[in-house]
Amino acid sequence: MLKVFDEQGNPIGEATRADVHRLGLWHEAFHCWFIGKENDNIYIYLQLRSEKKDFYPNLLDITAAGHLLAHETVSDGVREINEEIGIDVTLEELIPLEVIPYCVEKENIIDKEMAHVYLYETSHSFEDFILQEEEVAGMVRVPFSSFYDLWLGSAEHVQIEGFKIGSDGHRVIISEEGDKEKFVQHVPSYYEKVLEGIKRHLGK
Repeated sequence: MLKVFDEQGNPIGEATRADVHRLGLWHEAFHCWFIGKENDNIYIYLQLRSEKKDFYPNLLDITAAGHLLAHETVSDGVREINEEIGIDVTLEELIPLEVIPYCVEKENIIDKEMAHVYLYETSHSFEDFILQEEEVAGMVRVPFSSFYDLWLGSAEHVQIEGFKIGSDGHRVIISEEGDKEKFVQHVPSYYEKVLEGIKRHLGK
């Protein structure tokens, strides 16, 4: 069950996840983007969504994210990070960006989310990520400047590196170029607010 809200953000009750998406009801989500530094380069980390996911299978997306259940607060959303990618963090370690409301309509879904968006500066290596394989099939990173230019500038491709879990359960190295079609197509205003927020944090 998820808590649902009116257009002004006031709580109005609860509904199932299926009804929330079928009826287009506003609900809360927790989003956390990882960034890391290596050899003076800043990278942004993305998960590869499992092929078993109902929505956006096999696409790259937010490092860790999920719905807030009806009984949960934003601080409870931190559980998504450990559940999905096996990294233990506390809310105090995260950098709040902003709450971003956005709506996506496609096929049989109307997704009206109020996303509580956070940033985490990681020093973890790929070996540290332990994936919830029914949800997450891999982990990659992209140079932040390239990712920024892909969504807000003129770049058409970015370099993607990381790993995915192969059919035999072993990790397979990813090193390839990709365009926007490799990523979940969040609304432009979402990417703009997130990436500008990260850029401000980095002082660039």
